[in-house]
Amino acid sequence: MLVSGELGAGKTTFVRGACRALGVRTAVTSPTFTIARRYDGVVAISHLDLYRLGDLGDEDPALLADELAEDRVTFVEWPEVGAPAGLDRARVAARVTLEHRGGDRRLVRIEP
Repeated sequence: MLVSGELGAGKTTFVRGACRALGVRTAVTSPTFTIARRYDGVVAISHLDLYRLGDLGDEDPALLADELAEDRVTFVEWPEVGAPAGLDRARVAARVTLEHRGGDRRLVRIEP
């Protein structure tokens, strides 16, 4: 699932809720500095945050290929910033876009 939205729009909060629905009982936090986190729920889950991927210089984005395996659900924040190898071939179940609507309100668009 690709999750887009401006900084602070609620991408990680959306992923946190989805992980809870998938049975994750541990803390779900933003992987901004680690790029990827894994969680165990009713299925294996990967959570990627590609915000910093463009800053990695010579880092091989193919190192994230395991996070896109077919045996897991993967949430990708900031997919437009930098796509790791395989993201273009991965099965994308949905694209989620979050927008600020003032205060605590958000507009959530989910497209197949």
